[in-house]
This record gives sequence, C-alpha cells and structure tokens, in this order.
Amino acid sequence: MTVSEREARRVAEAARDQEWHRPSFAKELFLGRFRLDLIHPRPVPDEDAARVGERFLDRLRAFCVTGIDGAAIERDARVPDEVIAGLRELGAFGMKIATAYGGLGLSHVHYNRALALVSSASPAVAALLSAHQSIGVPQPVTLFGTDRQKRTFLPRCAAGAISAFLLTEPDVGSDPARLATTAVRDGDAYVLDGVKLWTTNGVIAELLVVMADVPGRGVTAFVVEADSPGITVEHRNAFMGLRGLENGVTRFERVRVPAAHRIGAEGAGLKIALTTLNTGRLSLPAMCVGAGKWSLRIAREWSAARVQWGRPIAEHEAVGAKLSFIAATTFALEAVLELTGELADEDRHDIRIEAALAKLYASEMAWRVADDLVQIRGGRGFETADSLAARGERGVPAEQLLRDLRINRVFEGSTEIMHLLIAREAVDTHLRVAGALVDPDASFTEKRKAATAAGAFYTRWLPSLATGRGQLPLAYGDFHISRHPDLSAHLRWTERSCRRLARATFYGMSRWQGRLEAKQVFLGRVVDIGAGLFAMAAACVHAERLRRGSERGREAYELADAFCRQARLRVDDLFHHLWRNTDETDHGVVAALLEGRHTWLEEGVLDASTEGPWIAESPPGPSGRKNVHRRIG
Repeated sequence: MTVSEREARRVAEAARDQEWHRPSFAKELFLGRFRLDLIHPRPVPDEDAARVGERFLDRLRAFCVTGIDGAAIERDARVPDEVIAGLRELGAFGMKIATAYGGLGLSHVHYNRALALVSSASPAVAALLSAHQSIGVPQPVTLFGTDRQKRTFLPRCAAGAISAFLLTEPDVGSDPARLATTAVRDGDAYVLDGVKLWTTNGVIAELLVVMADVPGRGVTAFVVEADSPGITVEHRNAFMGLRGLENGVTRFERVRVPAAHRIGAEGAGLKIALTTLNTGRLSLPAMCVGAGKWSLRIAREWSAARVQWGRPIAEHEAVGAKLSFIAATTFALEAVLELTGELADEDRHDIRIEAALAKLYASEMAWRVADDLVQIRGGRGFETADSLAARGERGVPAEQLLRDLRINRVFEGSTEIMHLLIAREAVDTHLRVAGALVDPDASFTEKRKAATAAGAFYTRWLPSLATGRGQLPLAYGDFHISRHPDLSAHLRWTERSCRRLARATFYGMSRWQGRLEAKQVFLGRVVDIGAGLFAMAAACVHAERLRRGSERGREAYELADAFCRQARLRVDDLFHHLWRNTDETDHGVVAALLEGRHTWLEEGVLDASTEGPWIAESPPGPSGRKNVHRRIG
C-alpha cells in the first residue's frame, strides 16, 4: 500500500490531541518558561492509597523471591504457567484496574514501582504485565469504552485474562496511514482481515485490542476474542533479549467482531492509541529504573571486591567515574519516573510530553548504564550467568541485562520517532500562531491572518527570553540548604538553558521554515536538550522532597548534584552541536551510498544473512500455518 508523505502526515496530525486544556511543565519548558511551580512542591500522597500500594508491593516482592525463576525463564524462553497463576492470585493483572471492576486500583506511582520490582526478577514477566495493562485491553477500555464494555472486559482482565495490543504490521510501523488490516461493516458486526506483527502477549492472549482500517472512515479500535474463528497465531518470534516474551505474528481471515466491541467511534483508533500511550509509556521507564538499581548494586559490590594493582577497582578513577554515572543516573531516572507518575495520578496536568520524555530519556540512559556495568565487570560482563555459575562464581546476568534493555529504545516508539513526536508537541504553539506562513496549502488570507497573529505573539514572547529568574543570584533559595550541595545553582542554570533552548528553536524555525520538519537530527538534539533539563528539574525536586520526608536528604542532594553536573556537560555538548555538526556531510555520504558509489567498501566479506525478502509479503486469505496460540490454564 502506497501513501503520499502529505497524506501520512495528515493522518498522524489528525490523531494528535489538538488542544491543551491542562498545564504542562514540559510544554512550558520548550517555550522557555521554567514553571517550577507546576512540579514543586509536590502534594502529600494519599495515605490510604499509599498503604494499599505498599501492602501489595510486599506481597509481590515475596512472590518474586519464591515464585519467579528468572534464569529458568531466560533458558527456556517461556514464562511458566504457574508463574502466571501466581500473578493472577496476587491480582497483578488488575493493578491499574479500578476496584469497582475487580482490580487493585493502584496509583501510577505504585504500579510503576511494581513493574520495577518484577523486572528485577524477570524482565520478560514485567513486559507481560506491562503489555497487558499499559497498552492492552484495560487501558483503552477504561479511557474510551462504554459502560457495557467496562463491565464485560475489565473484570476478566483483572482476574488474569491476558490481553495484547495489535497495531504494527509487516510493512507498517510508525506510519499508520498505510495500515492494511481492514474492518468492513457487515450488519451488527465487522469483518477483519489482515496480518499483525510483533504482537506482545499475542501468543497467549485471551483478548486483543486490534487496530484496523474501516474503509472511508479510518483506523478504528476493536476488542477481539483471541479464540475467534479465523484467527491464527502463525509464528512465535524469538529475540536478542526478553527471551520469555510471548510475541508473535497474528493473521485475521474473515474474523467477525461484534459492533458492540468497537472502542470509540470509527476512525478514532489512532487517537485512542496515542492517548493510551500517554501514561502507558511509563512502564518502560519503570523497568529501566529497576535495571539501574540492580546495575548499581552489582557495580558497587563487584568494584569493591575486585582488586587490581593493589586496590579495589572502584578506587581507580576510570572505574569510579562509571560508578558515579550509574548512581547519579539511577537517582535521576527514579526522580523522573516518580514525578511523572505523580502527575498522572493527580490528573491535573497534560503529561503527553512528560511521559514521552521519560520513555525517551530512560531507555537511552539505562542502556548506557547497562553498558557501563558490562565494562566494569570486564570479561565477566560478557560471560553468561550460567557459565559463571558453572565454574564456581556468582552468576551475574550483566550481558542479559544489556540484551533485554536494548529493545526499550525501539518499543512503543523508537528514539528517532520519539524525537519527532516530542518535537511536534514542543513547537505546537509556534505552529498555531505562524504555521500558515510556511504551509504551502494555506491561502493568502490564511497567511495574512497568521502574519498578524505571529507578530502579536512574538512581540510579547521573544523579549521574555532575554531575562529570567535564572539570572537572580538568590533564586530558588529553598534548594540551597546549609551543609548540603547547592541545587539552587543548577535550577538557575536550567532556567537560563530553557530560555536558550527556546531561542535556538525559534532560530531554527526562522532559518528553515517549512523545511524544519526535515531537519530531524536538529530536532532530535532540541528534544534531547529538553529531556536533560526535565531530568535535572525532576532530580532536584525529588532530592528536596526526600530531604523533607526522610533521613536520606543529604545523600539525595549529593546524587542530585552529581547528576546535574554530569547532565550540564551533556546538555552543553548538545547546544554546541545544534550549529556545529556534520549533518550536511552526512547527507552527502548517504546520497552517495544510495547511488551505489561506495559498494567497493563492502567487498572482502561474506553476507551471513539468509535468502529472502526484506519484508515478508502478507497477502490476505486463510493461513497455511499451524496455529501456535497457547492457552494458559
């Protein structure tokens, strides 16, 4: 299926939430407004909800210790039925489902902590629970389902009826305008035909959320019974990491779905998917936090025990720098996760950018943490846990962590797609007031109105970027505590930097105008700067709350200070490369590669890949393969 670039963008734009009805700290940050008041001070958590959440975490922790054998799941590439049964008994499949429908009704904060805990026992089990609740049937039905749908499906999901989310197709990833799966209305039902790829949980699911194109109306969401006639799970995929993941290829051939199982209106499927992901994306940062905490423990214990040249390797500066990075980054990732989870629980903020930044930043930084852990462990970091244990050493699965974390930079929006998604939201205000000026389809009247609106907006906005609280020596004084590192200086730097970022973004828009959307590397750097500033603010706020509410205030300030110092260097480097880079050179090299001018460089090696098309064809019709769907007892 071929779709023009303009049509693909039109579909993606239509799926966006067009309005901002609630405040957003991150949106303001990209506009050069450092609204710390939106995230500090934090409200006092509800004590009853916190008690419920902590009691569940205690039970879950005990089950993880006795009921989950992560090494066996890795070896067998399967989550045992008895593990799923134990999770059902705990109510873990209903963590986010309201108590009125049989769920536990946990807050986002405690749900995220639960996923971090489970991921430390088995990332595959955490992925199973996350795919079921964060993007599977419970979330879209809760947000967009009818009362009947909620009564029908949510109790089943809470009791452990595993669900999956089916959007991706063999030739469709982040370009849903080309969706080939169709849903044709036939009386009081729809008939679904098509093939879905990378269906996490799809191999064992009882319920599916399926995105299909209703001809003439657009992408639409349906709840589908996984054992419906015409559904075949044709293949269970195997991956670099997350080897217990029940992920497959699912074919629909003349599958009848009751019209009553349609979620929302026809054509609303992509909007439902994006809204679901606003909070659903937080599951990945949760698992990244779990990875960071475990990495810190292993790195600390190992580098204290391993002696080289007469002293522990932690005392050697090269290793110590990595330890400091792991500790500071883990603190910041937890700060970002806790803050974003709290904002989701309060439901007073629009967190579409915050959640996307959390996913982007956590997936990239956790990968670096795991890579540093493997480096600190040396040859043992490359050796499998089974091999280490077989020769009498502690079986540390550092190489598995690296493999398991790698997919987070792709899952639920690759880093490159997240850059574009966040950048679009970050410049939304500019496009609203001046978009018609660079829109080739805009009429003369529309351009004239846009010019007037832009003049009024930028006359007020641009002067506001010249000065701010960050230039006042005593600003943010409540973060300057005696005998603690001075976090107020970092907040002043962050305030100045967010105004600098807004000026750079405006300059890029002025320079490239309608071509800005093609400057994907520039936009990626803009977003990465924003992510770093958001993480710095979250780390400072988290440290101050810990100081006020626990005995670890000084330690928290020390970690926040270390993180901010490290992050400032990375952000400064990104600012430098906004304008001093090799982007044009890279573009020329790519053009030459596509023209075949450098194939000589590929000579002298063999191609280890097998024969076959780059993308498998998936013609409609009945399946010719065995159904590998596995029903959990």
